[in-house]
Amino acid sequence: MQRILVLRGGALGDFLVTLPALALLRGRWPAARIELAGNATAARLGQNGGLLDAVHSQGEARWSTLFRDAALPVEFAAWLAGFDLVVNYWPDPGGELRAHFPRHDRQTFLRAESQPARAPAAAHYCAALRPLGLEPADYFHPLAGNRPDAPRSAKRLVALHPGSGSPRKNWPLDRWAALADWLVRECGAEVLVVAGEAESATVGQLARFGSLLANLPLPALAARLAECRLFIGHDSGVSHLAAACGVPSVLLFGPTEPAMWAPPAAHVSVLRRGVALASISPDDVQRAVTAALTDRT
Repeated sequence: MQRILVLRGGALGDFLVTLPALALLRGRWPAARIELAGNATAARLGQNGGLLDAVHSQGEARWSTLFRDAALPVEFAAWLAGFDLVVNYWPDPGGELRAHFPRHDRQTFLRAESQPARAPAAAHYCAALRPLGLEPADYFHPLAGNRPDAPRSAKRLVALHPGSGSPRKNWPLDRWAALADWLVRECGAEVLVVAGEAESATVGQLARFGSLLANLPLPALAARLAECRLFIGHDSGVSHLAAACGVPSVLLFGPTEPAMWAPPAAHVSVLRRGVALASISPDDVQRAVTAALTDRT
């Protein structure tokens, strides 16, 4: 294989659970040019880590032509024909996209459903590569240079991400405030509060307990997380990023299934007390945090 194209959309977490599949491709064909079309902002993390050689935004108009019955634009069709392997993880319920592939008899086209059908999610995306004889050793792949046993800051930096993609997946904000206060007063921690654009107005209230990391570019956020002794969050893309940066993590889960969506790594601990996040008590979290900090002291 000399040129490989992966079609993978979704948000930050969706990209990061695809890292093991991308690592399989890179491990088997280290000299191949591997390109990805999807969430270009997230995918640049894979490019920076050496898994990808180029990324393309799925918002470009040319990609929409794959979902039409008409012939593809000539230049786009010729470009697609230059790939030896195309792996599609994009939704394609009507089959329009797969009708355009393979472009010739020397091109291999593989596909998997966009939503995982087995746990952990990474296993679903790796399974699509089995026809190539590729099997992962595990279903977690760290970003380059980030491992749980890597040296960390001498400070007791603890990152909190009280948000997620849905309010249903969030622990009550007043409990986050109490946790942050406890971390500072009782644990001597230096707290970093992570907030996205949609969360800054509410999560930003916790900045009084430490420093607010609001709307950082993903590479900069990854660099700050990699310094931390501990990360505490929900089922979110930022939690997957922290885990991929090798940060010991305590994740609070409720309505979503941790077997599917929690990073499958030994340095990640999950707390769940049913579908309601409020069922997780402050004592539950404090015990988990104390154990995690003690293990890494």
